Amino acid sequence: MTKSQSKEDMIAKIVAAYASRPDVAADDIVALLARLRREMGDESAAPSTSEAHAAEPVAEPAVPIDKAMTKDKVYCLCCGKGFKMLKRHLGAEHGLSEAEYRAMFGLPEDMPLVAPSYSKKKADYAKSAGFGKYARTGRPAADNDAKVS
Repeated sequence: MTKSQSKEDMIAKIVAAYASRPDVAADDIVALLARLRREMGDESAAPSTSEAHAAEPVAEPAVPIDKAMTKDKVYCLCCGKGFKMLKRHLGAEHGLSEAEYRAMFGLPEDMPLVAPSYSKKKADYAKSAGFGKYARTGRPAADNDAKVS
């Protein structure tokens, strides 16, 4: 068995296992196959990135984009559920990275996928804990070793 055949067998097993789930649409299976081939380095089987992006339509959001973020929640445009942070949900439920999600709905790269109140809470805690502040003054290392007897 050649290396490319073993890659194809592994990809086939992964896709078959994913396709056996009852909640998977045909488009999701095709997208997974293309993504696995691209990431496994099988360039001949996967379309080039420009062709792949041209073939992928921009998805219709489940929630209007202007209402996708409130003070306490950010809503998933794929399914409409609200969360404090979307990253784990996107990977676990939809198999998407943040970049793929943004591209799917035409969102800017700097659009946050974290609820503003949660982000502020974490930032306030980091400031109160002193993260990001370093005391760079101290004794030189040579002084520490000088008193060894």
